[in-house]
Amino acid sequence: MGKIAFVFAGQGAQYPGMGKGLYASSPAAKGVFDACEKIRPGTLRQCFEGAKEELAQTVNTQPCLFAMDLACAMALQEAGVQAGCAAGFSLGEVAAVAFTGMLSLEKAFELVCARAKLMQVCGEKAQTAMAAILKLKPDQVEALCAEFQEVYPVNYNCPGQIVAAGIADQIDALMARAGEMGGRAMKLNVSGGFHSPFMDEAAKGMAELTSAMDFSAPRIPLYANLTAQPYGSDAASTLSRQVNHPVRWQTAVENMMADGVDTFVEVGAGKTLCGLIKKIGGAKLIRNVEDPETLDACVQALKEA
Repeated sequence: MGKIAFVFAGQGAQYPGMGKGLYASSPAAKGVFDACEKIRPGTLRQCFEGAKEELAQTVNTQPCLFAMDLACAMALQEAGVQAGCAAGFSLGEVAAVAFTGMLSLEKAFELVCARAKLMQVCGEKAQTAMAAILKLKPDQVEALCAEFQEVYPVNYNCPGQIVAAGIADQIDALMARAGEMGGRAMKLNVSGGFHSPFMDEAAKGMAELTSAMDFSAPRIPLYANLTAQPYGSDAASTLSRQVNHPVRWQTAVENMMADGVDTFVEVGAGKTLCGLIKKIGGAKLIRNVEDPETLDACVQALKEA
């Protein structure tokens, strides 16, 4: 078997009750959740008992998913599974920064709480939306977005799936045009035009925060959304610029496989990234860990691989 990559789930994967089972069964997961609760009281309640609408608010989503992602990764490591590298989708990248030791859990969690507030404020300043454009090629989606004044391709997820962000009414028009071109479009349940110029002020705020932080070298390679390459010496800039630049997810996954990864484990809520990696193709084993059952199933599958 080749290298194992832990991939950290992003915003939109959250659901009520996430993490409750692992909190009760894994000391490592419990430790993560308790540390986050100490910094941001109410995090446990929101994860375990919060309503869907409360969890959907960016200011809550990001801290809760950070806790969930990192708790799942630590529970998997506690079970004896070691990652050879890591990547995180958008918000998940901050959890991956903590997992790889670039920042302490506490510093990374404080950063993600600030990131959530900055991005929510930007999201509230303009009526923006995001939509997944399906069945079209990247150059087609880029040309389609260029037809509109304030629409941008922002997430290059997998073959046949690129997400666009922009002014809400323009996104509606873009979705109609995508259908005319033979594609299909789905509106995403998010509260802002993430990874686009609409997040410029959030990126500026992140740059001010990260420039004052002392990043360590990652203990395993961490593939960045911004470059699709492992983090280098410019961690502060790479992490802050991620907020208002496209997520190069497909290329990052392809680069991990080129570097010897054949097994991907999604850690955190849901299995969205598992689906994207399957569509990218080339992996031998793809699993997710979000509760005691999926943890046990993943460990067993890895033993049998």
